Amino acid sequence: VTESTTLHWSAIDKQKYSKDSVFFRDGVRRIDFVLSYIDDKDDQRKQERRRVYESNLQKVGLELETEDKTESEDGKTYFVKIHAPWEVLATYADVLKIKVPFKVNDIPDNSEIPMNWLSTPFRLPGHIMNPEPDYFTAPFNKSKSDFFLIEDKETFFPPSTRNRIVYYILARCPYFKDECGDRDKKGIKRLLNNGTYTAAFPLHDSRYWTKSKDPNCESERFSLYKYWAKFFCFFKEQPLNLVRKYYGEKIGIYFAWLGFYTEMLFFAAVVGTICFVYGFLTYDDNEWSKEICSEEIGGNIVMCPLCDQKCTYWRLNITCNSSWQSHLFDNVATVFFAIFMGIWVTLFLEFWKRRQARLEYEWDLVDFEEEQQQLQLRPEYETKCTNRKLNRITQEMEPYLPITSKCARICLSGATVLLWISLIIACIIGVIAYRLAVYASFASIMKNNTATNLDVVAPYVTPQLATSVTASCINFVIIMILNLLYERVAIKITDMEIPKTHVEYENKLTVKMFLFQFVNYYSSCFYVAFFKGKFVGYPGNYTYMFGSSKLRNEECEPGGCLIELTTQLVIVMTGKQVWGNIQEALVPWLMNWWGSRKARSHPESLYSRWEQDYDLQGFGQLGLFYEYLEMVIQFGFITLFVASFPLAPLLALINNIIEVRVDAWKLTTQFRRPVAAKAHSIGAWEEILGGMAVLSVVTNAFIVAFTSDMIPRLVYMYAYRTHDELNMKGYINNSLSVFNISQFSLEERPEEYPSWFNSSVTTCRYRDYRYPPDDKKRYEHNMQFWHILAAKLAFIIIMEHVVFMVKFFVAWMIPDVPSDVRARVKRERYLVQEYLHNYEVEKLRIQLSQNSNNECTCTPMIYPSLSKHEVLSECL
Repeated sequence: VTESTTLHWSAIDKQKYSKDSVFFRDGVRRIDFVLSYIDDKDDQRKQERRRVYESNLQKVGLELETEDKTESEDGKTYFVKIHAPWEVLATYADVLKIKVPFKVNDIPDNSEIPMNWLSTPFRLPGHIMNPEPDYFTAPFNKSKSDFFLIEDKETFFPPSTRNRIVYYILARCPYFKDECGDRDKKGIKRLLNNGTYTAAFPLHDSRYWTKSKDPNCESERFSLYKYWAKFFCFFKEQPLNLVRKYYGEKIGIYFAWLGFYTEMLFFAAVVGTICFVYGFLTYDDNEWSKEICSEEIGGNIVMCPLCDQKCTYWRLNITCNSSWQSHLFDNVATVFFAIFMGIWVTLFLEFWKRRQARLEYEWDLVDFEEEQQQLQLRPEYETKCTNRKLNRITQEMEPYLPITSKCARICLSGATVLLWISLIIACIIGVIAYRLAVYASFASIMKNNTATNLDVVAPYVTPQLATSVTASCINFVIIMILNLLYERVAIKITDMEIPKTHVEYENKLTVKMFLFQFVNYYSSCFYVAFFKGKFVGYPGNYTYMFGSSKLRNEECEPGGCLIELTTQLVIVMTGKQVWGNIQEALVPWLMNWWGSRKARSHPESLYSRWEQDYDLQGFGQLGLFYEYLEMVIQFGFITLFVASFPLAPLLALINNIIEVRVDAWKLTTQFRRPVAAKAHSIGAWEEILGGMAVLSVVTNAFIVAFTSDMIPRLVYMYAYRTHDELNMKGYINNSLSVFNISQFSLEERPEEYPSWFNSSVTTCRYRDYRYPPDDKKRYEHNMQFWHILAAKLAFIIIMEHVVFMVKFFVAWMIPDVPSDVRARVKRERYLVQEYLHNYEVEKLRIQLSQNSNNECTCTPMIYPSLSKHEVLSECL
């Protein structure tokens, strides 16, 4: 479009046509992409780049239309609208091997579900669930365009495919003159990086809350908002085909995975809730808690001080409430649930592979090669790599990073990651030191239960619980702060490595972020589960943190460390989920509200579609990366430590029901439309999930064996009980060893004594299995300790082998690709060959018939004026 035409249109009365449209001013040509820039009169280089770049886009065949800055809200932003005509779309659809329909699917759908009427309340209308008929497809071939089902060339390629093709061109179009020959200066990403353009995005097809007034506009965004993004649709199925049609396969497969994960969480949540209810119903059968709470037993057991000097002797029955609470999670059902979750994880991964295989077929991704789209040089790689070498395929010189520089950058990057992981561990050690230092303070404050300000809470809050809750909250704050800082560091060190392609960049960033997040979120839980209370020593010979310091290693309560692990898990997991959802929904909304505050007062017809989208947030290349990362971290919480908290899957289920709608809402209403991208799987995350599934079996086996009191109780009941009945009477007395208080050193003796303490108290009890002070092997581990240790190790081995055997058997039994999908793939390949053969035979027959008449009516194909290398090099 010439400058005079632009000026002519800018002079037309604004009220004569609505600017809330996805078409050029002629109302016919569709806007496939929009570029925006602010004209800086002082920067001639940017002006020249834009002029050359837009000129080259027109040479390729794209059509441009510019909106003058006088038309924009701020009076300084220009908008360049881009339209791809049929010839360009057909050429690049051929280059990208985009699959298009050639025949209606003739395989009958026999997947009738029994009692299908029960799912009616959860169904969406048919035109929403299946916006397009089911076709057999084949890669587009421009020379055989009449082979495909082309009814209307303007609507043959959906908008998502059109913007993907245009973006492919924009990413490769140079902004240098032919005579300059600097082939590195190309691509919209570099122009965005150097500020030549301020934004580049495809348009949403309508406002999200109302349909477009243009009858030629699909208003799919409105349909997505109405049937998918509203929270009150949480019980409805997701319109995945419409999501894929509007946003592309990469975003579609994320929501397919998130929805499937949420569905599978339902079964884990039901079983976990049943296990919790079992613990609640067997409350009264909890013999050891009765003994702890009993005045005759727990009230007469004097326990040794839990810290030096500041802590005093205490009676066991003050831990009555925590003992009852621990039983809710530490019972026989815990073992069953740990085994169940090991099998559930396998079923989840195997059934997801089948679901993914079905989506690959339905979304034409069976033969998809990611290299066609994503294995392209990053602009940063082209800029920073000044060395050149010959590409053996294209026989052209291309940039490369010398091996010495590459190794040095990787080593520096790895050292940075290790430094930050060390920083996390240092913070965890700091929190542990806080626990040890503050515990004495809480103990001295709470030792007098008659204090008026503690009358209400004193029976329920023990020093251990107060320390655990405050330490967990501090730990959560540290986690979030470190996470915020490390995200920026991870991106910077990944940029420093200069990955060659986008796939390589995402994989490197994924590994760095996941390693850091794994240590950041799970280290405190690992400490409570596997280290706290395990290296304490015994009275008179305690183990101290940092050697000779006064910080004595923490002990577990007589109720066990499992309840503390549960507290830690609940605070970190729920805190992260609540904070994440608030951050995801609130921050974009506030930024968009502030950015569009002036334009909201304008009439709809004057607030143009491109300006509406320009005022939204950019989704970004790593938008999905953070969504996957959030869900994978949650997956770790509900698998690695689920034996300590059977309600974790229920909390995750509730969060994910909200998460699906929050993600849908923000994508539909708060973000610009992302460029459609293809992906045939969830990528590297699938391997990470598989690794965590294996690790979860090990961690849950160790939690049941070493953190829970399940094994010591069973050993007592079957081997050490002192009565004929098979019950737990006498367990508490059996599980506590005896110490002679006269053997305490001056540094260990308490400064104050409770009112009930007198000279008749000569011994105190502590949690361990050791010989009494009057035995010749005093304070050494007794035989029961070794029996329990052997039982724990045997349990770990048996549980791991049983679960792994079941896992591998289930994985072997369930094929990754459903049989009907495999049949459909074979049928489609057969039909493609058959139809192409018949097409070629018919074409040859017509050509021979024409040759016999000495006539040739073949018209040469018209391609855009782009060199062969520019079109095909990326496909090689």
